[in-house]
Amino acid sequence: MNLISSMLVLLCLTVHSSVWAQSVEPDESVSLVFVGDIMLADTPGKVIKRGQDPFSAFADIFKSADIRVGNLECVVATTGTPEEGKPYTFRAHPRSLKYLKRHFDAVSLANNHSGDFGPEAFAEMLGLLKREKIAYFGGGADLSEAHAPLIIERKGLRIALLGYNEFFPRSFEADADKPGIAWSEDEQVRYDIIAARKNYRADLVIPFMHWGLEHEPRSSTRQRTLARLMIDAGADAVVGGHPHVTQDIEQYKDKPIIYSLGNFVFDGFSDIENNTGWLLRMELDPKGVQSWRIAIAKIDREGVPTPARNKPQTCWARGTVEAAPCK
Repeated sequence: MNLISSMLVLLCLTVHSSVWAQSVEPDESVSLVFVGDIMLADTPGKVIKRGQDPFSAFADIFKSADIRVGNLECVVATTGTPEEGKPYTFRAHPRSLKYLKRHFDAVSLANNHSGDFGPEAFAEMLGLLKREKIAYFGGGADLSEAHAPLIIERKGLRIALLGYNEFFPRSFEADADKPGIAWSEDEQVRYDIIAARKNYRADLVIPFMHWGLEHEPRSSTRQRTLARLMIDAGADAVVGGHPHVTQDIEQYKDKPIIYSLGNFVFDGFSDIENNTGWLLRMELDPKGVQSWRIAIAKIDREGVPTPARNKPQTCWARGTVEAAPCK
């Protein structure tokens, strides 16, 4: 057996990419909700310690969706020591998983804070997520698990989620014998997208990226180049975060690229741009993204989001050239 075949066997065996299935009519659309950075330490952690649910204002929207996904921008653990020389390190208490489990089916671990308290804390988080039956992707117990797609099946549609980080430190990266996150390397990303369809029989593939320049409202040349590479490789949509602000949106080959959803649960920012996030809801069918809608979240001083009902939502439907205010 050659090296590539061996890797594929290992990927297929990983628990991380297990399928959650529901038996429903296959011609129905599947709704998938994405939110950006979820940081459950610091002030949001105090909110949780008081017994308050930081996601409660969006509970009805989450409940109405078939799949709910967010970027977990912290490690959830009780062990480990802060990364030396890193100005901001985030470690949330395991009590926060009660609320994460209530509203989310899966989280991406591919970001620059998953490793803030070292491999021991990261490994503890993997165990806690498994115990609570919260699926994850973009990270794992080793390199193979970190790059394996999470396959979620709803209404006969198999959806592959992949996660990658492009923001240092790279010391958080998983290795053959080390837990960590999936780092974004162009050829590896291309391979993973192709493998998700060919080897995991995914109908749709959606990468969730941690990329771009902090506080920049426009996507960078690097982001745009990589987004096109991913769609050319077979991705049906590209969703991103990390800059702590929302960014531009575009269509490439009639497939949506949402460069940054901004923050969702996060404290410590004073500017309105940092305290504005997007909740993205996509309707999916076997052809890809049928339509999408963005709702705006306003984040308060404690890092808790509420719907900005006075802000118009943005919509797009297949066959439309550009997004527009929802009717």
